[in-house]
Amino acid sequence: MKYVTKIDDKEFLIEIIDEKHIRINDQVLDVDFQSVSGQPVYSLIINGKSYEAYVSPDDDQWQVLLRGRLYHAQVEDEREKRLRVAGRAGASEGGEFHLKAPMPGLVVAIPVEEGEQVTKGQVLLILESMKMQNELKSPRDGIVQRVKIRAGETVEQKQTLLSVI
Repeated sequence: MKYVTKIDDKEFLIEIIDEKHIRINDQVLDVDFQSVSGQPVYSLIINGKSYEAYVSPDDDQWQVLLRGRLYHAQVEDEREKRLRVAGRAGASEGGEFHLKAPMPGLVVAIPVEEGEQVTKGQVLLILESMKMQNELKSPRDGIVQRVKIRAGETVEQKQTLLSVI
């Protein structure tokens, strides 16, 4: 099965060859990917190098915390992508975006305020989880409509933190 995976603004074609091999674009990799004790923490070995990743589903994408960096990954098979692209022809990127906590943690800082104009990639919030600080960024330009939490508060996974319109 082939999957189209978009991480941030880059797109990758991923093919699962067998349970120990995958192809990313034109590169074949030896992989071992295992859940640690049934938790959303995974042991990942790629070509003999070991990594630990925190993987969390969020609506239509996955959030992956790897080596202290949070990645937003959208995964769909080739058929799903064709249907999605065909179904949204002419649709604009409007509406309200709700920033949700990718994992439980402590809100360290909120460098934006309600009513503030933000740009794509701008840090909206810093969340500490598993002793790492994670910058949660805006996926698009907009205006911060509502901040629902404060610095110093503990939040749960998938809790709505703020909105951008």
